[in-house]
Amino acid sequence: MFRPLPFFIGVRYTRAKRRNHFISFISLTSMIGLALGVLVMILVLSVMNGFDRELRTRILGMVPHATISSYEPIDDWKKVAAEVMTHKEVVAVAPFTQLQGMLTHRGTVQPVLVNAVLPEAEKDVSIITQHMVQGSLDDLKSGDFGIVIGEITSRRFGIKIGDKLTLVLPEAAVTPAGVFPRLKRFTVVGIFKVGAELDGSLALINIEDGARLSRWELNQVEGVRLKLKDLFDAPRIAWEIARSLREKDLQPRDWTRTHGNLFQAIQMEKTMIGLLLLLIVAVAAFNIISTLVMVVTDKQGDIAILRTLGATPRQIMAVFMVQGTVIGVIGTLIGGVLGVIAALNVTTWVAWLEKLVGHQFLSSDVYFINYLPSELRVEDVVLICSAALIMSFFATLYPAWRASRTQPAEALRYE
Repeated sequence: MFRPLPFFIGVRYTRAKRRNHFISFISLTSMIGLALGVLVMILVLSVMNGFDRELRTRILGMVPHATISSYEPIDDWKKVAAEVMTHKEVVAVAPFTQLQGMLTHRGTVQPVLVNAVLPEAEKDVSIITQHMVQGSLDDLKSGDFGIVIGEITSRRFGIKIGDKLTLVLPEAAVTPAGVFPRLKRFTVVGIFKVGAELDGSLALINIEDGARLSRWELNQVEGVRLKLKDLFDAPRIAWEIARSLREKDLQPRDWTRTHGNLFQAIQMEKTMIGLLLLLIVAVAAFNIISTLVMVVTDKQGDIAILRTLGATPRQIMAVFMVQGTVIGVIGTLIGGVLGVIAALNVTTWVAWLEKLVGHQFLSSDVYFINYLPSELRVEDVVLICSAALIMSFFATLYPAWRASRTQPAEALRYE
């Protein structure tokens, strides 16, 4: 089989044996360093992609993409909803009323955001029905004062379906016995679990029960919640809709005001971590320079002999470029394969490790999700591997150029 001389010699130097064990060793360490850099970069970016995906699917699946609300209760929300639905970017609309208060049960107190919703309409704008672990959203009947709570709240209070909770509202009620906070007993009719911080901070009640607590008419609501085709365009769409509505006192609001900082933080962290890890890959790739410099020094006699046999400077340069490129390709390939395997299995591995040590690394009480997510993207793998290969190639140029400048007489003077 025909093999070009530079390719043949370059590959041979990469796997040199006998007296050249040191050359083989430094070539191996360069491969390992590059492989580890590529592996870690693929794994970390996949984890950051996973956090980004969980934010969009879980957190932003539960909170409104946008809302149109008023400081005064809205009497005819269906009319407003019909006008909102005329916008081409709106997928679904549902009424809501928000109340802030505290849940208490047997001396345990927890702050909570209470969403008063219409069960049949809420299913169209929220993922809540997909994450009900007990009960159903349809069990929120008007007048029954039922409540749906998160799994963390249920665990914290030690309650289940049918148990009673007390909702304390930040409004004082004057009675003959004095001034007391407003209290209302609710029956737990459902428990949801989205695996995020909302499991411990959100509760749902019927829209008419929310009106009763707010001392409004039963048909009055605070506003309407919107589900949009493109949630990242929510600020613009919300303002367009608010301007187009006949009632001018309605105010638009979107998710970027409530959870935008979290999303921006994840995006910034992903960018900065990507740059830092790219520097690690660059350091590993440029280890090839030191490897080839030592090889060139060790092979001065061989280079001189090749030159006297008729090898051109270009061929000598190609020999060491081939050697460095082979190191880069093998290191990148190994790192890419191991990185893909790690990214696809890291969630399972971390869960297994948590069970083994009996400790949960990510808790919903602290983080916005309770497990380590991962989402492998082909474009990330291609970009990382391409960057590693390009840096590996450029790292070969200077040592190869030095080898091509070797003078045979000077190299063989002390041989």
